[in-house]
Amino acid sequence: MPHRIMLIPVGSGVGLTSVSLGLLHACQQKGIKVGHFKPISQPSRNSLAKKNKTIDAISLSQNSTSISLSYVEEKMGDGLHDAVLEEIVANFNAFKKDHDVVIIEGLVPTARQPYAGRINRDVAQALGANIVLVASPGNDSAEEFEDRLLVTAETYGGIKNKQLIGCVINKLNCPDQDEYGLLPKEEDIESDFKLKDWLDLAIFKDRNFDLLGTIMWDIDLIAPRICDISNYLDAKVLNHGDMAHRRFRSVAFCARTVSNLVSYLVPGRLIVTPGDRTDIIIATCLSALNGTKLGGMILTNGFEPSKQVWDLCKQALEAGLPVLSVPWDTWQTSRHIMSFNPEIPQDDIQRQDKVKQHVADNLSSHWLESLTSKNNSYNLLSPPAFRHKLTELARKANKLIVLPEGNDIRTIKAAAICCERNIARCQLMGNKEEILQIAEHQGITLPDNLLITDPDTIRENYVGPLVELRKHKGLTDVIALENLKDNVVLATMMLQLGQVDGLVSGAVNTTANTIRPALQLIKTAANSALVSSIFFMLLPEQVLVYGDCAINPDPNAEQLADIAIQSADSAKAFGIEPIVAMISYSTGRSGHGADVEKVAKATEIAKAKRPDLIIDGPLQYDAAIMENVARKKAPNSPVAGKATVFIFPDLNTGNTTYKAVQRSAGLLSIGPMLQGMNKPVNDLSRGALVDDIVYTIALTAIQATQ
Repeated sequence: MPHRIMLIPVGSGVGLTSVSLGLLHACQQKGIKVGHFKPISQPSRNSLAKKNKTIDAISLSQNSTSISLSYVEEKMGDGLHDAVLEEIVANFNAFKKDHDVVIIEGLVPTARQPYAGRINRDVAQALGANIVLVASPGNDSAEEFEDRLLVTAETYGGIKNKQLIGCVINKLNCPDQDEYGLLPKEEDIESDFKLKDWLDLAIFKDRNFDLLGTIMWDIDLIAPRICDISNYLDAKVLNHGDMAHRRFRSVAFCARTVSNLVSYLVPGRLIVTPGDRTDIIIATCLSALNGTKLGGMILTNGFEPSKQVWDLCKQALEAGLPVLSVPWDTWQTSRHIMSFNPEIPQDDIQRQDKVKQHVADNLSSHWLESLTSKNNSYNLLSPPAFRHKLTELARKANKLIVLPEGNDIRTIKAAAICCERNIARCQLMGNKEEILQIAEHQGITLPDNLLITDPDTIRENYVGPLVELRKHKGLTDVIALENLKDNVVLATMMLQLGQVDGLVSGAVNTTANTIRPALQLIKTAANSALVSSIFFMLLPEQVLVYGDCAINPDPNAEQLADIAIQSADSAKAFGIEPIVAMISYSTGRSGHGADVEKVAKATEIAKAKRPDLIIDGPLQYDAAIMENVARKKAPNSPVAGKATVFIFPDLNTGNTTYKAVQRSAGLLSIGPMLQGMNKPVNDLSRGALVDDIVYTIALTAIQATQ
């Protein structure tokens, strides 16, 4: 299991790519198999860029697949946020296999993408990644910076969240930006800067939130080349000079007299002036000729000096001074330059090497050392990861699922989605004309591979087989034909005869109407003492299993133990590590009564039958799921505080709990999935949403392979 580290910026301009580059380099220096994954590719913030390519997902993530931000916005606009996360999980799963550490780079919030924080949070949860905030103080004092960091941390569950492991502070002691907003003034660096003030911030005294790096600002690390600003502005090059290597560290917009210009002609400065200011052009060239290594010169308004002026400047130009021309006036040019972000171009190897080594040298050695060890922690299966796993397993299964409630709008939509996404082959039972009419009115496009079967045309084919199955009950042809008028009974017979691989019903029919024919005709599996059910509860950060919330009203201790074992096995089959909590109103022996004793006995029976399972009880719900409560109520329990499978003592408790959690928190719950049947039959809640039906179909298809 690779270490998953998601770097998330606290605002824009924090140097996220630089920190990513440095962390990647630091891991490589330690011999760690490290990869860089960018879930969503974000356009360069240099909006005028036409030729230059900045270091982004394409260069750092050479072997990974990113989805475009425009695609994400389109899908989110259509309400398909979950589908985007599933796609990201799929891309990550394909990438992570050959790495011990994966660095995941988050989105940078901008005026155009103010929602970046929410997406970063959801992606981190979906990938089960540890979060490292990357921040720069800017003009904040240490106290103001700490407050800003605390507020940002709340987006990701606060600094008590175990997944939020710390912060890298970048650009420490960076002076204020110059008057034009591009590059800071080097002479404004604080000579009495005290790093200790930042190391001693109270936020880093918390044992769960560490300071993972302190990176000092260095102007040489952000100084762009003249060719970079030329590419950004798509400028006309009047004199190439040394533009491929010469860098600028500040910008001056000049329209002053020559006597007032002299103090602005300093090494590393980019001079911007109107193209018809011959005096400034000649003075700048003279300064360059006298040994001042200026960054370069940009001439505005599209004006170009005459041949006579160029002849006067010839020696300076031959000495390497780059000169560019742009069509805009000085005001428009200044606005474009102010918007320039000095990101690192892919071909600027010199700057890349400096940046990555500088960052690597200032990251926490203790943190880096921890990344060399094997990650033995079990990553919680997030809802997007679970949904992706379901769809992938279902696709591989390629099963045919019959849906007897074929005239239900939700069922039609779900069947169309499943066929379109190849989750399963679906067969709708119902009047074909009516189904087609409903689809047309609802704007549902029915795929060609969706089967529609009119039950009236096939019903009599199943009279004989049904009589044979129920002859011990004295069933006659007449009664059999009457029973088969119920589409659920008809579909159950199709499943029993192997003509379909699974059955999903319950969006219209009651649970009893769905389950009774299955118990009569398909019966329980040979190794099962009873049929039970589970729900997969898709919480924001992980998926839990609840059982039994749909079938057994008041199971005895032996039955409850069987339900626990069935539920644990089902959880494991779908990628959830089974840590089983037997739920009661009492934790341990703190309470008394027949109900508590039943749960205690069921726990002992389950442990005896399956010593390989991690199971404990009785446990109250809060003790089973919350670590702080578990430490007080059940400090020695192997389950308390980290349960993934919750077994309720009776149907009243289970059904009430699952609906309260689902509806109050607005969660997606998948199920009930029936356990212990000879062939897969699954029930739906009559309040099921389309997504509920889609994933229940997927579950059924997977069960058909087990």
